[in-house]
This record gives sequence, C-alpha cells and structure tokens, in this order.
Amino acid sequence: MSKKKAFALRLDESMMKALEKWAADEFRSTNGQLEWIIRESLRKAGRLPKGSSESDEPIG
Repeated sequence: MSKKKAFALRLDESMMKALEKWAADEFRSTNGQLEWIIRESLRKAGRLPKGSSESDEPIG
C-alpha cells in the first residue's frame, strides 16, 4: 500500500454536503470519494504519475 500524506482542505458547506451525498451514493467514504475524483481527473488529463496505481481498487 502506498504512503498517504494528510493535509487540511477547506470546502464550503454546500460543497461538502454534495460530496458527502455523492460518496454515500457510491458506497465510499468522503475521503475515498475525494481520492477517486482526483485520481480520475489526473488520469483523464494524462497526469497520473508513473508507477501509481491506476486500477479501480476499492477506496474508503
């Protein structure tokens, strides 16, 4: 398993509520949903770092 780095993220309340709902709809944790969104965005932009896990491994 890869190392993870913690950091603070501030979101406005309505964005956080939407994110929490989306995560629940996908059976993921809020953190897992954020990781999935970021990974998908990086993949689609061709910016996913070499050697990173591109699999659809479950998160959350």
